[in-house]
Amino acid sequence: MKPRRPYLLRALHEWITDSGNTPHIVVDAASESVVIPRQYVKDGKIVLNVSFSATQFLKLGNDFVTFEARFGGTSFSVNVPIKAVLGIYARETGQGMIFPEGDADPDPDDKSPSPPPSAASTRNSAAEQKRARFKVVK
Repeated sequence: MKPRRPYLLRALHEWITDSGNTPHIVVDAASESVVIPRQYVKDGKIVLNVSFSATQFLKLGNDFVTFEARFGGTSFSVNVPIKAVLGIYARETGQGMIFPEGDADPDPDDKSPSPPPSAASTRNSAAEQKRARFKVVK
């Protein structure tokens, strides 16, 4: 399976925006490949306003969050790997999500696709499917 983080990030960004709030992301500034204005980093993290009104060319991709924004009146191109995004929240309400560690990696429990079933096992599963019935539990 693919990592969940980019999909959750896009969904929460849309939800926060549709709710009339301002989405902000929390970024681990020490992560590899993070391109941000370093003078705004506090305690190894930076909070970025990722609203459409504060950014230009915003792209919430599967691998990177990229956009252009003004910091202290100076235009800056921001490039943040999805793995460095620690969370997203609405500035006005604080509602959002902090992503669990490792959530940007593919699911380790997912295994590679198994070989196709043999003809005998296909017949057995077809017979089991015919016998399956729903039962109402009260």
